[in-house]
Amino acid sequence: TLTTVFAEHLDEQFKRRMYKNWYHSKKKAFTRYVKKYTDQARKPIEKELARIEKYCQVVRVIAHTQVKKLDINLKKAHVMEIQVNGGTVKDKLEFAKGLFERTVPISGVFKQNEMIDVIGVTKGKGFEGVTTRWGVTRLPRKTHRGLRKVACIGAWHPAKVKTTVPRAGQNGYHHRTEINKKIYRVGADNHSNAEDFKDFKHASTEY
Repeated sequence: TLTTVFAEHLDEQFKRRMYKNWYHSKKKAFTRYVKKYTDQARKPIEKELARIEKYCQVVRVIAHTQVKKLDINLKKAHVMEIQVNGGTVKDKLEFAKGLFERTVPISGVFKQNEMIDVIGVTKGKGFEGVTTRWGVTRLPRKTHRGLRKVACIGAWHPAKVKTTVPRAGQNGYHHRTEINKKIYRVGADNHSNAEDFKDFKHASTEY
């Protein structure tokens, strides 16, 4: 990374991600950085943007979620880098600058009838034994030192356990990508007041 330029006004949800404990902190993150925007003599922000335009080929934006809108006990935003593609470096930079302190709507990213891939993790199960984890057959009832095991984990030589042999360990919380999911509809939330809740099927489809 050559350099990073942050927006002048950063959301508290984003700042919380910078701290281990927001409550006990002094909440001073980015307070000195903001002064760069008012420094008319040196103009450090313009200089950094000029450096990006001169030396960079790849431009990425740092985006965060608005996690307070969800009804979950979480106040720290999720932060990620998103690469900007298309056009010259100057075009990418102008596009990225235009997104400073702006909300990116779902309709600005996804379109109806678009095919997308979904990335996520499976339900975490923790450390589990070989019978549950791999579905191997239990040993006979009279087996000494337990029966939910693999009887023989390999030959004497080569004197190593192969990676193909089932073993106990972490089960679940694995990374998965599901491909070819179709977006049937991107619904608009028109519920500005209580009376609008009569139309509760505002995001339903003809299916």
